[in-house]
Amino acid sequence: MAAAQHQIKTQEDVFACLEAVIRERKRQPSSDSYVSSLFARGLDRILAKVGEEATETAIAGKGGKREEIVHEAADLLFHLLVLLGYYDIPWEAVCGELRRRFGTSGLEEKNSRDPSAKEPS
Repeated sequence: MAAAQHQIKTQEDVFACLEAVIRERKRQPSSDSYVSSLFARGLDRILAKVGEEATETAIAGKGGKREEIVHEAADLLFHLLVLLGYYDIPWEAVCGELRRRFGTSGLEEKNSRDPSAKEPS
């Protein structure tokens, strides 16, 4: 389904429509699709783009210019959706995890994780 065929009226619609397009590009690649080209180049390329966009978002955050932060955050979220699509993980799974954590202290939640999975301090 072409992106133009999606009706985007709410914040949720944006993610649902992007997910639908990403799934479609994965299922039926198109030579003129950026998403298809990412899938064709494989996981390492997708991961590189997520890392690149995360870095650019951090740099924009340091610069403090609202429009640059918004632009880079959108790029990061888009590439995260592509990564999720690569693994067939729906955006709803991420939202569910955020809902699970809501109302729990961030420090408490972090300390409740498997100690072998903790990041070094």
